[in-house]
Amino acid sequence: MKFLFKQHRGYESDHTQFIKSLKEQNPAIEQGQREGRALLWDKAPLSLDERARQRESAIKQQAYVYQNKL
Repeated sequence: MKFLFKQHRGYESDHTQFIKSLKEQNPAIEQGQREGRALLWDKAPLSLDERARQRESAIKQQAYVYQNKL
């Protein structure tokens, strides 16, 4: 089985080659990705009081959101 891996050791898919060339042409892409991730995902942890406040102020969603209220 080792002989199969030696043949394809230097292989890069078309997608990988495209991404590498795109990053070479525009090096600011990675910085933009980091900023976008920080904006959407990397958030500071909430305090226990803040979590409790958010939990208490949340509006309950009805079981089927498209059904009119009876």
